[in-house]
Amino acid sequence: MDLTYTAEQEEFRAGLRSWLGDVLPKLPPRPDPRDWPGRRAYDAGWQRMLYDAGYAGLHWPVDAGGRGATPVQHLIFLEETEKAGAPYVGANFVGLLHAGPTIAAEGTDEQRRRWLPPVLRGDEVWCQGFSEPGAGSDLASLRTRAVRDGDAYVVTGSKIWTSHAEVADWCELLVRTDPQAPKHRGISWLAMPMDAPGVTVRPLRTLAGSTEFAEMFLDEVRVPVANRVGAENDGWRVTMVTLSFERGTAFVGEVVACRRVLGEVARAAKANGSWDDPALRRRLGRLAAEFSVLWRLTQWNVSEAERSLRAGGTGVPGTGGSVFKLRYSHARQELYDTAADVLGPLAQDAGHPWTAERLSSLSYTIAAGTSQIQKNIVAERILGLPKG
Repeated sequence: MDLTYTAEQEEFRAGLRSWLGDVLPKLPPRPDPRDWPGRRAYDAGWQRMLYDAGYAGLHWPVDAGGRGATPVQHLIFLEETEKAGAPYVGANFVGLLHAGPTIAAEGTDEQRRRWLPPVLRGDEVWCQGFSEPGAGSDLASLRTRAVRDGDAYVVTGSKIWTSHAEVADWCELLVRTDPQAPKHRGISWLAMPMDAPGVTVRPLRTLAGSTEFAEMFLDEVRVPVANRVGAENDGWRVTMVTLSFERGTAFVGEVVACRRVLGEVARAAKANGSWDDPALRRRLGRLAAEFSVLWRLTQWNVSEAERSLRAGGTGVPGTGGSVFKLRYSHARQELYDTAADVLGPLAQDAGHPWTAERLSSLSYTIAAGTSQIQKNIVAERILGLPKG
């Protein structure tokens, strides 16, 4: 394992920095974070700029519309775009970081041709229909049913915490196609059009005031069998591919952002006198060490993915992503709790960006699998401990 960058990788970094320096000053103002239709249009515009410049789907295979870049180049891309203050993927999060990579890895040639180019161009937005009211942490307990009727599945049930459903064109949907099978073996992964008859979306307002999540109700929605990714009843394995991307690389840019915010918090502490508190300085120092380790862990995970590719593997992030996700979600909360202490009474201002991020950070120990789920994965698949 070598975590240093090669001359070729540094050349790629320099080219990216130059491009970012040219285009970012020309971007229009960002919309209100609570305006999801406005955010979709803004994010789609940024995605189109990336696409036209050859930076969309950077690490996706060339035959899937990507550039075929290495995982390390993708890491550099995430690092440099965050450092430069470029827009985050935003409304395109699920399509670019979950559904797209999953279809690229598991979809048929026809499915790749149909769904991947619009994602890369920013033309189509995806949402995630995994969790249900009774199947969140224990995702395999999902009850939304899909019954085969000719060349379509008839889907009935409900989802919750459906990310970006308010503005989505497609949904990566988990359904139960064999209710008699063991719960991990009777699931299928479908691509469902959000404008299909029978789909009802009800946005949920979060503590931070955003409607990023929604309830979704499915009343005999017909989804073509051709929209199934992977074999029937093999959806749990396909889902593990999706979640590996989510835990392995989807939060990389956010680690860079947290390191930047940590520096801002330290400067604010020095400016308002709270830096004189030795306990606060110890917290900041420990967080600095924590995020440095998380960044190294990210590099290690990406290095392993690249090694897998060179050996003819899939390049899908491994279970090391669970270690990262487990620790990152807690470190993020600790960062913004510390920021609130530095802000003092200003932390009650809901309009302050650190306050909004603090409220949002509460969801991170649940998103992409709860911390308890991550601990189970680490215990069983990395440490080899027996199941309890």
